[in-house]
Amino acid sequence: MQFAIPVAIVVGIGLLSGVILTVAAKFMAVQEDERAIEITGLLPGANCGACGFAGCADYAAALAADGSIATNLCTPGGNSVAMALSEFLGIEFEGAQAKVAIVKCSGTREKTNYAMDYQGYQNCTANKLFYRGRGSCAKACLGFGDCVKVCDYGAIYIENGIAVVNRERCVGCGACAKVCPNKLIEIVPDNMRVVVGCSSVDKGSVTKDLCSIGCIACMLCEKACKFDAIHVIDNHAVIDYTKCTNCTLCVKACPVKVIHLHPKKKGALKEKPKVKEKPLGEITAKAAEEAPVSEE
Repeated sequence: MQFAIPVAIVVGIGLLSGVILTVAAKFMAVQEDERAIEITGLLPGANCGACGFAGCADYAAALAADGSIATNLCTPGGNSVAMALSEFLGIEFEGAQAKVAIVKCSGTREKTNYAMDYQGYQNCTANKLFYRGRGSCAKACLGFGDCVKVCDYGAIYIENGIAVVNRERCVGCGACAKVCPNKLIEIVPDNMRVVVGCSSVDKGSVTKDLCSIGCIACMLCEKACKFDAIHVIDNHAVIDYTKCTNCTLCVKACPVKVIHLHPKKKGALKEKPKVKEKPLGEITAKAAEEAPVSEE
């Protein structure tokens, strides 16, 4: 009998808790929008944030709730996803501008030197934060692959000390650009092929001593451009991609050949992009397929 009362109390507490939880689940439940769930299924699931929302589910919820939200904001999905969303929502389809990442540094190991023999944590952000970066140029690619680790498409890898983008794989999600501590990666329309491979803020004479392919701020590119699309800002050339026509006049005028003309992109992904399943950081140059930056 002495054990019956405690057991009864415990059982009573359990039953009461169950009733409370059941009632709470019924009255405090958050109703999910079925349309938002279906829209989420149409999106790539990369959760890259390129659309301006926290992730695919957040973008889907916004589309379901607000008819004014554009259906072409998903960069990884491109036109195929934009069209699917437009059809589902019954609104007019507006084409999506495909984008691609570019790396604004050409300082390979042959072109420049390291300022230190860094043996610390192999991470770009850590190296930049504690040691200014291991390169002789403060704005150089640090080469530890923070960008590689966050890319879900195997579209960027480290080759000869700098990040290289495989334009055929890149979907322009912008994940790599967000983690680069030196802000060397920019997301641009994928039909833009002219790239300035330097972000140095040093004077031309200093840059010339540090890197054989660094921008020397000579302004010859600026003078050659007929479209006002390139200007020397903070001692390096900067392209305004809203004006650039890929005319290549700046490429031809550059004395150090730091302005490159990338090959045309052969084609975008045909299928819905899929997020890789293996751990971050395992993408290498071999896995990403060789696609070296070159001039035509």
